[in-house]
Amino acid sequence: MRLIIAEKPSLARAIAEALPGGLQREEGALRAGDTVVTWCLGHLLEQAPPDAYDPAYKQWRLDHLPILPAHWQLAPRPKARGQLGVIRRLLKQAQEVVHAGDPDREGQLLVQEVIEYLGWKGPVSRLLVSDLNRPAVQRALVRLEDNARYQPLYRAAESRSRADWLYGINLTRAWTLTGRQAGHDGVLSVGRVQTPVLGLVVRRDAEIRDFTPYPFHVLWADLRVAQGELRAWWQPGEAHRLDAQGRLLERAPAQALADRLPGAEGRLVALDSRRKRQAAPLPYSLSALQVDAARRFGLSAQAVLDICQRLYERHKLITYPRSDCRYLPEEHLAQAPATLSSACGKDETLHGWLAGADFRLRSKAWDDSKVGAHHALAPTGKPADLARLERAEADVFRLIARNVLAQFYPPLVAQEVKAEFLVLDERFRASGQALLEPGWKPLFTTRDEAPPLPAMTQGETCRVAGSAVEDRETRPPEPFTDASLIKAMMNIGRYVDDPEVKRTLREHDGLGTEATRAGIIETLIERGYLVRQHKALRATRLGSGLIASLPEAASRPERTALWEQRLTAIAEHGADPAPFLAALIDDLRGLLTRADAARLRQAMAAAQGEAATTRTTSAKRRKSGATRRTSATSTAPKRRKPRRSA
Repeated sequence: MRLIIAEKPSLARAIAEALPGGLQREEGALRAGDTVVTWCLGHLLEQAPPDAYDPAYKQWRLDHLPILPAHWQLAPRPKARGQLGVIRRLLKQAQEVVHAGDPDREGQLLVQEVIEYLGWKGPVSRLLVSDLNRPAVQRALVRLEDNARYQPLYRAAESRSRADWLYGINLTRAWTLTGRQAGHDGVLSVGRVQTPVLGLVVRRDAEIRDFTPYPFHVLWADLRVAQGELRAWWQPGEAHRLDAQGRLLERAPAQALADRLPGAEGRLVALDSRRKRQAAPLPYSLSALQVDAARRFGLSAQAVLDICQRLYERHKLITYPRSDCRYLPEEHLAQAPATLSSACGKDETLHGWLAGADFRLRSKAWDDSKVGAHHALAPTGKPADLARLERAEADVFRLIARNVLAQFYPPLVAQEVKAEFLVLDERFRASGQALLEPGWKPLFTTRDEAPPLPAMTQGETCRVAGSAVEDRETRPPEPFTDASLIKAMMNIGRYVDDPEVKRTLREHDGLGTEATRAGIIETLIERGYLVRQHKALRATRLGSGLIASLPEAASRPERTALWEQRLTAIAEHGADPAPFLAALIDDLRGLLTRADAARLRQAMAAAQGEAATTRTTSAKRRKSGATRRTSATSTAPKRRKPRRSA
């Protein structure tokens, strides 16, 4: 008997329906001929709690820390024992096992850890399914691979799980117990990823709160040239008082020049005209989709993830959604006309875009060298009746389909012109853009570009037709939103101050993964560290106080970004996990020595921020006693006064 173990029931059902022969339902499984398909329910196992290693760890004490398992143990999740029993029974009957987890790091972990936990020693094949429609699953079934090829991915996921446990259990216990000594009642959850993300928001809020606006002044002149009129902006020289961005801080020089400008003549001293070709935006990764959907439709990152899961599992309209890739396999190019025609035919908007597509074109999106275990989000080809979907589902599907359709549109071609004029011995600059070929742009709602400048030749004269001084004021940075926080987590190098660390980070190195970023934001809200105010994400007093009480290294992104880089090296290059965990334990020991009741008391007393909402406060109370498999895993103590010696 061949046993296929899927990550979840929806995937198991899609696999079973793609097998030849009739389908028979059994307890916890589906049988088709000599193949049985069973399933996990997400994670059936979790890292064992501290008291599994030593019963004394059931009580939270500072003198127990750090808790460092010598031999790691897994434990069945509370509601997983029944399905684990089904898989154990089926493994005893199997001659061959097929791993059918989702095609990502976590999917590799949650099926493989069950296979190993239950003691299977035979061969294991790997089935990668990214499209739940029957033809796609049937193609995947004839392309099974050796699961050993994905051992590095498993080791990376296993290392991530252990790192999260070490970091979350030890630091959460340390700061919670120290908080009790400082008079704070409640769990203070610290996580390897969630805490640096909270730190980003706390620091942004502090920048906004501490921002002091100051005035600056700009001078424009409307210049009449041979073929029309344009607006140019004065470029004050270093002889004037300027800020770091070159903005004029005193009004008097601008006003004095403005008084002399009416009717003044000048000439065009520099003209730069360039033709610019811009390819269409690439198909979406999950995070890129979350950013665009948040900006366009006001959807939270978690809402976009949930919608994508429904479009993938329930409606079977899109390929596997938890992808960090923005490229597509080259073999999909030949199928694209039929796939997109089928997927887009029933919606008026998509049908219109489909009609303009030229399937003879090939964009850089089709690139096998940039496709790993999964590819960019794309329509499966199943006809999409968007009228039968929820509005948000239809909106998200159109975005996904649009970005794939755009690959069959020509580039946008524009003429960009920059001009510099000399008037009364002062420099004025103007810029504009003329759209020559719209290409893919009609599919997108984009910001307004600078209007085109009239045709000009270098050296021609101009005359001032009007001018004015505008008084402006600097503005604070914008608060984080779901879109900007996800983008920050994707490109964390922009928020790293340490120049040495910054040099080592690649452009796409980030905090968290496609599958976890939305959940990190929701976890911070549920635990009372963040609140949503319309679209903005703001830190609460509790969140700000926690960050102030922690060593700076624990709340900044540098350390976690480097850890994520090492996990990537384990997954992609087979690096040894042992040095990663050893370095993390060394860091952990140092952080634990920094838990200080006086500092924590002062931090909480001085904290500024928003009040936690009733919903987040109650959610935090409900979940404070649970052991969660997240970056801040913790087992909360019952309320008791810690011993003085702890």
